Amino acid sequence: MQQDSTHSNAAALASQVTDVPASTAAADAGFAPPSCAAQGEEFRDDLRAPGALNAQARKALSAQELLPFTQLDDLRSLLAMAQTGVLLVIAGALLAGLWGSPWMLSGIALMGIAQHSLFILSHEAAHYRLLSHRGANDVLGRLIGMSSGVSMCTYRVTHRLHHNNLYGSEDPDTAIHGGYPRGKAYLLRKLAQDVVGWNAWKTYAYFFGAPAINEDTQRAVRPLDDTSPQLRKAARQDRYLVVGAHIALPIAAYALGGWHGLSVYLVVWIVPLMTSLQPILRLRAVCEHGAVSDLSSPLTAARSNRTFGSGANRVLGAILFPHHVNYHLEHHLYPAVPHYHLPALHRALQARGVLDGAEVRDIPDTLNMIFAPRKSKAAAGAAHV
Repeated sequence: MQQDSTHSNAAALASQVTDVPASTAAADAGFAPPSCAAQGEEFRDDLRAPGALNAQARKALSAQELLPFTQLDDLRSLLAMAQTGVLLVIAGALLAGLWGSPWMLSGIALMGIAQHSLFILSHEAAHYRLLSHRGANDVLGRLIGMSSGVSMCTYRVTHRLHHNNLYGSEDPDTAIHGGYPRGKAYLLRKLAQDVVGWNAWKTYAYFFGAPAINEDTQRAVRPLDDTSPQLRKAARQDRYLVVGAHIALPIAAYALGGWHGLSVYLVVWIVPLMTSLQPILRLRAVCEHGAVSDLSSPLTAARSNRTFGSGANRVLGAILFPHHVNYHLEHHLYPAVPHYHLPALHRALQARGVLDGAEVRDIPDTLNMIFAPRKSKAAAGAAHV
């Protein structure tokens, strides 16, 4: 379902930074809520001082020039979902074909990649960018998140704080990507723990609204304390549904196929969620924000990683950055832009010189930065002033 041109134009013009369309009429018609949402629902402008880089970026495109980038195209979202669905089917078929063989590990790895692609679609829904109809967007986003044990509505609240407080004391993601480089041994140890499922409980605690302690500020941000009653209620209901689904699914697998059915469900779906998905989530997050040197703007506090050019960029991009999520600084500058318009937005900003000096790198270069030797706290603090 597409918005009419009046609603679409009004929505896009007023949502250059926020994720939600501006027209109250559109909200009443079932589309995303107004940009002047109540406190605790909004994706606020990045107003950190000095803000010069932000101002430069936002003046580079007029409202009319930005308008096409904010348009939602349900067909393109459905095609992205179909692409992910095909990858899930291939991974499942590979696991079935290799059942009982040590080569099943390759199927588990591929399934983790496919599940990560599914998660990125849930991220789009959390930003109200998956489908143009608000109700359909949220239902589908919740179902996608639920399949992976993620409460999309809770993640929406947590992720809003990340956008609104990037690298600030209220950023719930700093515990994941802050402080890099921390040394090669540190990151390799974390990734090894992820592969065997040691850290999976922390991941799902985060998606249920309980992020880890930020080591820099020694604060455990609880984002559900900073949200509107409406979103608080939706998050609470969503968490109950996610828990209920993951109690019901193994019971259904056993009812349909006995112990074999249950083992297939666990190996094909749950084991990749707990293992191969985990290092992908971590490495992507660190590649997006780790080892940056200037926290004053999303242009330098977030990073875009090239997924074209070299073979390494293409292969690593396919694993870590599905659905154009590699254009991460662009996403922070304009979170109202859906994923399929991010490449064009990148080119427009690049043509205007906005990305000169910004964190735009080849993936191997990013990996070299995040795996570099640990910096002293004094040096890291000086670099982040």
